[in-house]
Amino acid sequence: MKIRRITTTVEEVHSEGGRPVDPPARVAVVAAVIDNPWAGAGFVEDLAPGIEEVAPELGALLAPRVVEALGAPVEAYGKAAIVGLDGEVEHGSALIHTLRFGDHLRKATGAGTLLPAVEKRAPAGATFDIPLKHITDATIRSHHQTTEARVPDAPRPGEIVVALAVSAQGRPQARLAPLGSEL
Repeated sequence: MKIRRITTTVEEVHSEGGRPVDPPARVAVVAAVIDNPWAGAGFVEDLAPGIEEVAPELGALLAPRVVEALGAPVEAYGKAAIVGLDGEVEHGSALIHTLRFGDHLRKATGAGTLLPAVEKRAPAGATFDIPLKHITDATIRSHHQTTEARVPDAPRPGEIVVALAVSAQGRPQARLAPLGSEL
């Protein structure tokens, strides 16, 4: 795996809806810009060798960094990939939709639910809206949220940006009824 860049962003929301958020709502995102292991190779039928080579190492790198950056117990999480224009969306999916990647964050957080994801192909500077859900119960509505992330000069055509996002709480000022209560 060739890494060009790693970015870390931590956001704190101190006010929402004109009211203070106490304690401030924290969200952290760590993104790695890597060479796409399949770019330029034409159509690759079997992605498994590249997955085995890259996904476990990438998960092991990003998971502890994002948990440490948050600086608080993780309550919600998500993952994302943006593939540069010389790749396929499937290349990003191959790296993030494997237990060899996601289990690093599940183990680091004590999570048991499916890790929500987004992936796309885009030019450098594209943003992703990373979905987050509660780490142990995906039906907890307050934790259904999204955070925006971007690496200004990535992905270049032969790169992939892979990111993990975590939050220390649900949405600031969440007040929707429990999921299914309106039925």
